[in-house]
Amino acid sequence: MKRGTSGMSLVVGVNKPAGMSSHDVVNRCRRIFGERRVGHAGTLDPLAKGALLVCVGPATRLDAFFTEHDKRYRFRVSFGAGTDTDDAAGEIIKRGDAPPQVFDREFAERFVGGLTGKQKQMPPVYSAIKVAGQRSYKAARAGTIIDLKPRDIEIYEASLERVVEAGEDGLPAWDISVFVSKGTYIRSLARDIGAKLGCPAYVSELVRTQAGSLELSECVTLETLEERGEAAALDPVRLLGFRFLFADEAVARAVSNGTALPAGACEIYERRRSSAALEMCACTAGVLKSCTPLSSGEIISVIAENKLVALYEYDEARGVLKPRCVFAVGVSRGRDS
Repeated sequence: MKRGTSGMSLVVGVNKPAGMSSHDVVNRCRRIFGERRVGHAGTLDPLAKGALLVCVGPATRLDAFFTEHDKRYRFRVSFGAGTDTDDAAGEIIKRGDAPPQVFDREFAERFVGGLTGKQKQMPPVYSAIKVAGQRSYKAARAGTIIDLKPRDIEIYEASLERVVEAGEDGLPAWDISVFVSKGTYIRSLARDIGAKLGCPAYVSELVRTQAGSLELSECVTLETLEERGEAAALDPVRLLGFRFLFADEAVARAVSNGTALPAGACEIYERRRSSAALEMCACTAGVLKSCTPLSSGEIISVIAENKLVALYEYDEARGVLKPRCVFAVGVSRGRDS
């Protein structure tokens, strides 16, 4: 075994604490598992708490397939001050009185409900977006202005949880829940809410409650992860959300060699349920043979000996499933498979 490798291949959900960067969490997981190859899927700002998916060992090759998912957040937008980072981690660069309607719950509910829909969003200056090979946040720290472009996002759901007359920062605030598309910056959303109301605003609290199929309720603290180790592994097949096939010995051998599979000979399955809690109530009862034809470019998870051994892509022109990602060491499906 190579130095810095554990022989493990798994994914875990971490409830990231505030004050740590996502990279800090990765480093902590490297120590916990004794594994050099660790990565996260979907960065959380140091200020933010909540659901962070971490891949360990060969499972890090799944990172790219987890980052395109929609997400849910709870956050607090504070009115009356703006920061250079659009959150509480930055320096206050402007102040202004919050308008009276900020305290009106009926107005706040209507306003927040009206945030939904497809729209353009300008990313924060302090973001990881690259322009001409340079990270925006690094350029901002160096005092360089980068020309960021608006991005297409969608807010599927937005609801007001409560109106706060004075938060810990002494400012009036709204607690909001949202369900948003990939690429949506909550810091930008808070900044823009303030701009629409005519006053500066920033994110003072942020929790990611769901990332794709990963729910906060199934994530563990780093302290619990230290205790449980491999026992905290989650099922990547469920989290990916792709349909799947069960490989017998002959098919598993072909998959291990990266051989294309005739699509017509493959039985494709899907889940009846998507919730983690419901999945754990009934293992095989939650699986059924799929009647929907394969679509061109569709990704299929391949399961052998109750491990994820590969991801295959449907090539409609050739009528085959071709390998996209094959694991020499199958990814553990944990205890919730």
